[in-house]
Formats: sequence, C-alpha cells, structure tokens
Amino acid sequence: MPKKESGVWVYPRWIDLDNINRLRTFQDVTVVTSVEELSAHLEHLFKGGHTITKILFITGKLAAQALENILRAMEPEFDYELAVMNISVAAFMTTDWIQRRLNVTGGYDLVMVPGYCRGDLSAIEALTGAKAVRGTKDLKDIPFYFGHQRISAGYGEYHKYQPKILAEIVDVPLLSLEEILAQAEYYRASGADIIDLGWQANSDFPEVEQTVAALKERGFIVSLDTFNREDVLRAKRVGFDYLLSVNGHNLDLARELSCRVVVIPDPEGGLDSLERNIAQLEAWGIDYIIDPIIEPINFGFMESILRYRQVRERHPNAEILMGIANITELIDADSTGVNALMMGIATELNINYILTTEVISWAQGAVREVNIARKLMGYAQDNHILPKRIDEGLITVKDPPHTPYTEGELRAMQAKVRDRNLRIFTDDKAIYVFNNRLFIKETNGDIQRIFEQLHVTDARHAFYLGKELQKANQAVRLRKKYVQDEPLRWGYLSRDTPTL
Repeated sequence: MPKKESGVWVYPRWIDLDNINRLRTFQDVTVVTSVEELSAHLEHLFKGGHTITKILFITGKLAAQALENILRAMEPEFDYELAVMNISVAAFMTTDWIQRRLNVTGGYDLVMVPGYCRGDLSAIEALTGAKAVRGTKDLKDIPFYFGHQRISAGYGEYHKYQPKILAEIVDVPLLSLEEILAQAEYYRASGADIIDLGWQANSDFPEVEQTVAALKERGFIVSLDTFNREDVLRAKRVGFDYLLSVNGHNLDLARELSCRVVVIPDPEGGLDSLERNIAQLEAWGIDYIIDPIIEPINFGFMESILRYRQVRERHPNAEILMGIANITELIDADSTGVNALMMGIATELNINYILTTEVISWAQGAVREVNIARKLMGYAQDNHILPKRIDEGLITVKDPPHTPYTEGELRAMQAKVRDRNLRIFTDDKAIYVFNNRLFIKETNGDIQRIFEQLHVTDARHAFYLGKELQKANQAVRLRKKYVQDEPLRWGYLSRDTPTL
C-alpha cells in the first residue's frame, strides 16, 4: 500500500522514493504528494520537459528477452540499449555489484536499474555520467512508467466539482459519546465534510446538547437527521449547521432555527408538496437545500431519479441533496461500483450534497468510496472524457487491465534458468511454478497438488510457498495481477485505511 516518506507519497507498484528524488534533480519541480502528481511529472519529463534521447536499461539474463520485447512493442520516442549483466535474476543485483561489472561508453541521458536493485544509485551515476532511477518491479509495468497508460494531468489537485459528503452516524441515542466521536473522526478521515447525527422521531436523545457541543469543539460541521422537535430545539442552544429534514408537517420549525434546512416532499405528496414547501421557506426567507428523496430499487428508484431531474430543471441554481444509502445499503452488491454509478448520476444532475452511511457489512468504506467517486466523476465531466483510466481506487475485487506472461514466454524463461529457486506466475487460467528442473502448470486451482510436486522439507520455505500459492490462486480466481512477493492490488483498500 502507499506510504508517506519525507512528504512524498510512494506507490510501490511502479514507483519509489528514489524515482521521485531523481525527478527533482532533472529540473525545478514541485514536490509530488500523490501518484497522480507523479504521473503528470513523468509526462513532462519524458514528453517535452527534460529531453531524454537515450536510455540504458540494466537487466539480467532471464529478463533480457522479455524486456527487449516490451520496449520494442512500446515504440518509444527515445533510443535505448540493454546492458545484460552476467546474472540470471536481475533482482539479486546491487548498485555496487553493477558498478564493478558494467562496461559502457556513456552518452546516456538516463540509466534504469531493476526495481528490486538495492544500494545507492549515485554509484551508477558516477560510472555512467547519467541520472539513474529504479525501474518497475514487474517488467510488464514498464510501459506505464513511461506514460503509456493514462496520464490525468491535474487530477491530483482536482477540487472543482466536490459535492459535500454528509456521513450519517445512525441511532446515536444508543451510542456513548466516545463511540460517536470515534465514528466522526473515522468519517472525517474517510473524506466526509459533515457529520450527520441520525435518530428516529420517537427516540429521545437526552445527550444531544453535549454531543453536538463536543463535535463542534473538535471542528466538525454537524447536521441533525431527525423529526424529534424537542431534541432539535435543545440542540439549538449549542448550535448546529444543518437540519434533515423539514416538510409540511414540521415546516414551521425552520423559523425557530438559524441553521440551513433540508426540505423534502410530504409523505405521498410528490413534487407538488415539495414545491409548496419550497415556496413557503422562500416566503419566510429561510435558506434551504432540496432533497427530492431517492427510493430503493423496485420501490420507485427510476421515478425518483426522474424526480431529481425535474427538480434540477425547475431550480437550476438551487442546492440539492441526494441520499444514496437507500441504494448502497439495500442491494446485495459490493458498494464500490454502486457508489461509483450513483456519483456519476449525481454529477450529471449537479448534486451539491451526498448523504451516505456505513451500516451493513458490504457498505463498509462507503464514505471513502464516495470521496473517490466524486473526484473521479467530476474530473471526467469537466474534461469531457469517460470516467475510465483515471483512478483505480474503486477497482477492488477485480483488477485494472494488465498483461500476464504467456505460457510460451514462461517456458522460454525457464529454459534459461540455472538455479533451483522457484518462480511463480499466473495468467487468467493457471498457476505456473518453475525452476531449472521442473515446470508446473495448474489449471484447477489445486495448490496442494502443486505443493506435493515441490518436495519441500524446510518449514519456513513451506510456509512461504503456501502463502504465495494461495495468493496466486486467489489472483487466478479473481483475474487479478499476481507478482511474486508483492501484495495483490485491492484499489483503495490497499491504501492507508482509516479505522475506528
């Protein structure tokens, strides 16, 4: 997962801190703080910033042919040479080892060593007279390194379309103050802008003043999500920011408050009642946000979407709220894709506030997902592009596009292996394990059958192989990319995760 070092976000799949530091030495650049910023700098570096005309790639004997094939397929704008060192496994190289054995004439603008190469890169720079960087840990990612994937310029700093996220803490009367504050901090770390306290009209919340005051002291923006009039008026003494919601039954309450109110239709009243409620609030001069109400699937979902469209057409300048938990919490599906789709709809409707929560198990992480999705959809809309190949954060169970090695490529690699170290690879259908003596292909996911052919007696090695084979089997089943000794990719779940 990404980690922060010295103010720089490191994204281990294809870039590390040394790469970032080398970028700084090419020219005066702003310190990068995200992988998106780094992509933009790479685009500048390799496509018109610093002129790169010739690159030396240092590799080992096993990887040499695969690297040559990848570079040839890239058709890069720069010239390149391969320095194939007298070692089978490129990952075993160190910079000192390379310095003692590399024999080149110079004339390079950049030298790339294998991603697993350890040591001080200045040794390579002193020898070659060129800037040195570590490459990707997987050869198949080299095209991505040089910008042959999407480059979303400005995405890292994109904040133009940012509907505010209200994250609801449900049934607050049943929670202690400590539990409420912990939940609020978790939601804030997940990207929420407003903490929404929810409870039923027939449930009293005696601690409402203390709770709201504690949240305000900690810098939270607070909304109350209840029809309990007495609790709302008691909370007024300490001050809160939003009330969800008012309709024809409690509309007069809005006149007693100084906060913004969310106005909804009356039960069974439809848009006509919503328009009456809006008109009354305007006559009183009360600031409001409109919520036409999303209905669950099979209970009026499409009609409610059309209702949102009608309200936006009638009130083009009004602020509108959409509560999407009626969808994410009430469908047997992981919330990532549902949140992405709902935020796409919200973006087209220019929705200003999104209300969500994390109650049911499959919706855990929903606030983070909405936070990613609002940025993804807004960026795509503003740039008139599809919300695709911009941010991989919401691709969790499945995987971003990747190109596995073919069986033919792996057999060619195995023919050059001279040691007994086991290599593990996968494609969409099989697990492959090989060294200089054996080549195993397993298509039925039977990792026990693989293990029995390996004749491993060392307990630590057996544990390691069991872990890697289980991970490889999972990758095949989910069509995910497998790289030996590297974790599988789980989208935003692979990043630093806020916890309660």
